[in-house]
Amino acid sequence: MAVSHPDYSVLDYDDMAKAIGLKPKHIPLLLSSFLEESEAILPKLKISIENNNYEEIRAASHSIKGSSGNMRFNELYEMAKEMELSAADANDSFEYAEYLEAITTAVATIKI
Repeated sequence: MAVSHPDYSVLDYDDMAKAIGLKPKHIPLLLSSFLEESEAILPKLKISIENNNYEEIRAASHSIKGSSGNMRFNELYEMAKEMELSAADANDSFEYAEYLEAITTAVATIKI
């Protein structure tokens, strides 16, 4: 998958709740938790990329992949998965910084 630039600024809580199997009133809490987790992981991921620490890149992108998948943020999930798999292979030609920028930008579009 190529880098994508998803925009999650308009979310339909009813559709999200239905896809996840919850009530719409629970979505803001889940989004808040997702954003808090992302705020903690993304700076660590940036440092890991700068240091070419593939194990830490793999672990951080795995966390982002999981939480994105749970929220049905499919583009984020796919980008994080690509990053995770590349880091697991210690692929030094993968565009980690480009993917991180796209993921960070996408996360920033999420509003509660």
